[in-house]
Amino acid sequence: MANSSFLAGLRRRFDPVLPAALRGDTPVVPVVRLVGAIGMSTPFRPGITFANTAKALERAFAVKGARAVALVINSPGGAPAQSHLVYKRIRALAEEKKLPVIAFVEDVAASGGYMLACAADEIVADVFSIVGSIGVVSAGFGFPRALEKLGIDRRVYTAGERKVMLDPFQPEKPEDVERLKALQQEIHAAFASLVKERRGDVLDADETALFSGEFWSAPQAQGLGLVDSIGDLRAFLRARYGDKVLTPLIETRPGLFGRRSPGVMGIGGDAGAGLGSGIGAGAAETLISAAEERALWSRFGL
Repeated sequence: MANSSFLAGLRRRFDPVLPAALRGDTPVVPVVRLVGAIGMSTPFRPGITFANTAKALERAFAVKGARAVALVINSPGGAPAQSHLVYKRIRALAEEKKLPVIAFVEDVAASGGYMLACAADEIVADVFSIVGSIGVVSAGFGFPRALEKLGIDRRVYTAGERKVMLDPFQPEKPEDVERLKALQQEIHAAFASLVKERRGDVLDADETALFSGEFWSAPQAQGLGLVDSIGDLRAFLRARYGDKVLTPLIETRPGLFGRRSPGVMGIGGDAGAGLGSGIGAGAAETLISAAEERALWSRFGL
């Protein structure tokens, strides 16, 4: 008890001359930015993955004296598994540290980006933000007629009759499309269940509309219960925690070459390719990833 009183006295004496970040009475809300397409990581466009955000999240929740953790979200979505892994880590840390989480939407929190926002206890969006797109999509191209026209033979050998299901260089098969749609329905149902679990007490719309894949402006989303309030990080946190609130940015630190995009080499791929082919594949992968990300953003006029 005596030691506690002594330490409290020292704090009162030295707080006025300490930097704001070291004062015991200064509220702190660490900020983590989750920006970019999810699961699409290249050297120049790192995006959001579990691998490149987990450490930043852990550091944010470990900040001494934090009153809450703020997430700044700007994402058109992407890989559902990566979205869910990041979501689960945020929820686990919030429950472990007993800290509230506040999400601040910038341009867009759509699809997997909205899943990330659902990890927060409150969602705040800018009046011009776009929110929603609670659905699942798969897209691609088919090239069998192009190969035929060019006189190119493609040779693929597999063990497992469904290994080349939905191969873009082969004619589309109805049974393959049916299987894909069944998978989409399963993922979509899990996504809707997550949103209802986190937002069910405030959702105010028919589920058919909410989970149709449609997206809305922030004021519309607020009316539907997908967003709690309209505002921005600085004004919101100052109103809640006072003008002296500190908002240190806890930066993500992805590796030099980010996370390798999935699906470039399946099980049984040629792991012995030379350096030249690896560089060529990497360049092609970067271009494809950039095009896919550009397509995601363009859906929202961005």
